[in-house]
Amino acid sequence: MKGRVTALMLAVLMSTMSISMSASGETEGRQQNMDVDCSGYSFEDLFEYNHALFDINIKDDWATADVNGNSWVNESRASVVRTNIDSLFDGVPGGNNSWISTDEREAVREVGPQCIADMYTRIGVREGVPHRGGVDWNDMEYVEEGIGLDEVDLIPTGHPDERDCTNLLASNDCREVPVSATNNLEISMFTKEGESHNARFNQLPNSGLSNFTVALNVTNMTSVSLMFTFPYVDGLRMAAYTIEDDQVENLQAGTVEEIFLPDGSVRVKVETSYDKTQWPMIRNLFFDMTTTPPATNDVPIWHSEAPANNTIIPMIKDGSEVVAITGDVLNNWASDNDAWGLDCNFAESGWSSRMSPEGNLLVTSGPSASGTADCSIVDPYGEANNETRSWTFGQPASFSATAGVYSDSVDVESTPSLLVSNLAIDMAAHQNGNDGVVTQFNLGSTSSTNPLSLSGLSPGDVMVHVMATSSGMLDWDIMVDLGIEKQNTLPVITVDTDPFDGSYATWAADQFSFTLSGTVIDPDGGEVDMAATMCGETTTGFSQNGQAWSVSLSIAKCVQDGVTQYDVTISATDDVGAISMVQINVPDPYASEDPVIPIDTGEEEASGLLPSISIIATMTMFLGAALLLRRD
Repeated sequence: MKGRVTALMLAVLMSTMSISMSASGETEGRQQNMDVDCSGYSFEDLFEYNHALFDINIKDDWATADVNGNSWVNESRASVVRTNIDSLFDGVPGGNNSWISTDEREAVREVGPQCIADMYTRIGVREGVPHRGGVDWNDMEYVEEGIGLDEVDLIPTGHPDERDCTNLLASNDCREVPVSATNNLEISMFTKEGESHNARFNQLPNSGLSNFTVALNVTNMTSVSLMFTFPYVDGLRMAAYTIEDDQVENLQAGTVEEIFLPDGSVRVKVETSYDKTQWPMIRNLFFDMTTTPPATNDVPIWHSEAPANNTIIPMIKDGSEVVAITGDVLNNWASDNDAWGLDCNFAESGWSSRMSPEGNLLVTSGPSASGTADCSIVDPYGEANNETRSWTFGQPASFSATAGVYSDSVDVESTPSLLVSNLAIDMAAHQNGNDGVVTQFNLGSTSSTNPLSLSGLSPGDVMVHVMATSSGMLDWDIMVDLGIEKQNTLPVITVDTDPFDGSYATWAADQFSFTLSGTVIDPDGGEVDMAATMCGETTTGFSQNGQAWSVSLSIAKCVQDGVTQYDVTISATDDVGAISMVQINVPDPYASEDPVIPIDTGEEEASGLLPSISIIATMTMFLGAALLLRRD
């Protein structure tokens, strides 16, 4: 099934496949010249995942598809996967040695698409009346050139037993972990960048306009979710489905759900699982698609939240297709037992609209200043409510500014289109999902220029977020790119000084280090990294608490170099790489104190002066001897 398709990369893991390869020293140990034959296999024949999720998007040509998927492998199963990969490389330096390496991973990535292209997808399609097997199915197959593969934590980073690869032909950056590692891993498949699809089948002659059946062999799919999305075909729906175990119906083995999208296209969601103890029982799933209308069908119903007639629908009017009404707003306007969308017919030429799969109403504007449309609600089978709503679409105002780099604020000019008489506007600079300071003003019949604060935003590109309200108009919420960029402001560093003597440093008791402290501020609100350089050595071991910082610096290197005046450069680097620096000088507080060295002149001490050290020592020696003699 496509499910296996995604994880197929791991199919290469199994030694049961026919794989040949050679190692070349010229490629620093990476496996080259590999040839793989995975024909006759499906992913579940070789690999058991904990859960897999696959999206199968049938393209408009009804002949190609995008298969995107992700599979999760946990704990003991992850160890089995790593063991299988390692055993695949038996006979190759570093292979089948109970260690899985980054070199082996790269080799698997290289042959993975080739292996997947050989495998069964276990998906088929057949036109005509519902089929349940025993016919020649139009099988889907994978396209090697379109297959992209990726993995997460096949070689887990930071594993306690991680080591450099030990084989002689290993690449310079090769690392490996034991195959016994139970770290969870993920494997994903997608359409490679630059390719249009990664799966194909014989083009469906009816292009979905009449009955067809989709068949899936879901045997050994331990736990899987599959989402089939079909191109828009008027009235396409699922008519029936069944699940069969050895050709006996078993609807308890999974669920099949029909999902209608607002643009009228349809999805079929399949959830199923398989108990490996039931092997070799064969489980097949079938669902039938048709364009025949259902026997009964409810009419969509308007809700009170839907705008009244003559409501203004604000939008950007630049001649391109834009979102006029978002899906989360539209969702509350009507309901239907299946799904519904807006069908709008414009009175003015050049105006048109359509629903997107995400539920947004997309409108393309014409040459006129505004467009008036009669809109009805329609379900996927063409059933429409007889009541229509008439709304006017247009742009209430335009906005401009001189493109460039600004530090604190920028003037933005707002020009009304007179679609409404007055707009109450909230405007803010916007960046990375966050608004800056909001500027509020009313826009009447003339232009207005207002300062837009850039305070609190990071350096870089800035959008303008406009939120406007007016009587008889839906709320307008848009982002406008006016070519504005926030200028970077350098961090500001201060160094604390002693209030009595003006010194910077607090010396340690051992006199071999001192501490500096101060504050650092990034006016742009970002984080800063600090460093201090002294006597050719740099330290980043700063303690920071909010704006306050402190750092301890050793003078050992300075003493070694014979330096007694300590020049310190303190730097702060903001999150865009801009650097501020301050330089200070810390004098050695002990460098000016010369030791007192006694000088013996050989002359007798003057009368009245204390005896010299040598005389005291001599007297002490005689006194000690006298005491010893007396003791005897």
